[in-house]
Amino acid sequence: MSAKIHLNTNLARDGLVFYDIDDGPFRIHGVYREGDRYVRMPSEIAKTVSDGVGNLCAHTAGGRVRFVTDSPYIAISIKVRCFSKFSFFPLSGTVGCDLYGGTRYFGTFSPPLDVTDGYEGVVDIFDPAEREYTVNLPLYSMVEKLYIGIREGSVLRAAPDYAVTTPIVYYGSSIVHGGCATRPGCNYESIIGRTLDCDFINLGFAGCAKGEDEIANYIAGLTMSAFVYDYDHNAPTVEYYRETHERMFKTVRAAQPDLPIIMMSRPKYHLNAEERERVNVMLQTYANAIAAGDRNVYCICGTELLSEDIREMALVDNCHPTDGGFASIAKVLGGRLWEILAL
Repeated sequence: MSAKIHLNTNLARDGLVFYDIDDGPFRIHGVYREGDRYVRMPSEIAKTVSDGVGNLCAHTAGGRVRFVTDSPYIAISIKVRCFSKFSFFPLSGTVGCDLYGGTRYFGTFSPPLDVTDGYEGVVDIFDPAEREYTVNLPLYSMVEKLYIGIREGSVLRAAPDYAVTTPIVYYGSSIVHGGCATRPGCNYESIIGRTLDCDFINLGFAGCAKGEDEIANYIAGLTMSAFVYDYDHNAPTVEYYRETHERMFKTVRAAQPDLPIIMMSRPKYHLNAEERERVNVMLQTYANAIAAGDRNVYCICGTELLSEDIREMALVDNCHPTDGGFASIAKVLGGRLWEILAL
């Protein structure tokens, strides 16, 4: 077991001891330490894509810490910087963490409204038992350190492998990034990860996902079980989207001939003329791939992603999904991935 860390805390729990997640047995997924922070991809490569991606690669969207314990409570102490505040996106999503035991939600570590450089929180487990837990990291924040607290004397050991250990890689806009999930475990990648018991990497870059050659080349070199991409919202024009969409597909396909690739358009039901033209760009990339003999390429129109019963409640601002919108996307995309990966 890793060494206990002494922290000054205001959390009143008997026997509370903290551990540094960088010091086993914690398993960290979706991010890794680079200097004084966690990143989703190497910052030196990210900077070659754009300044925006160079900064946003340090947002911990999709980052997870997994472990097994029987503690009657789980606490965190987290140091953050460069976090985001929005009028339409709660702090519990941008800066907060949440806790799952398997597929079951146990609670949220919510930051205070005046959060500056970190916070602490605790979730009481009303039916403590030895189980696997996941702490999901903030979607729109840079995390410097994370300590996890349990009751002294409790079991603490490594979580088992995912059923699908080779990660699914997602690339795209702020929707892929996680905006505007109310907490990190509610974006669609996290929901699919729990449902299918699969590892994943979130390469969503809010406002900065434009299908550049540099990011396409980076993704093409990753080890992955499937690749899902949707940067519709961030392509500045239809012409730009047409110029880059198929090129990105071909770059990844050339490097990984047998990789399942799923392309999606923006999750939205009522489309204007330009949005319908953007869908046609994606459909043309797909049609060309099929005509060339590709049998491991798939496409999902964004209109399919939002179920009929929640369509008028699925978006926060006619762009970013609500939690219901994310759940609907996860159901459709997760079902497709379940079939493709033969789970």
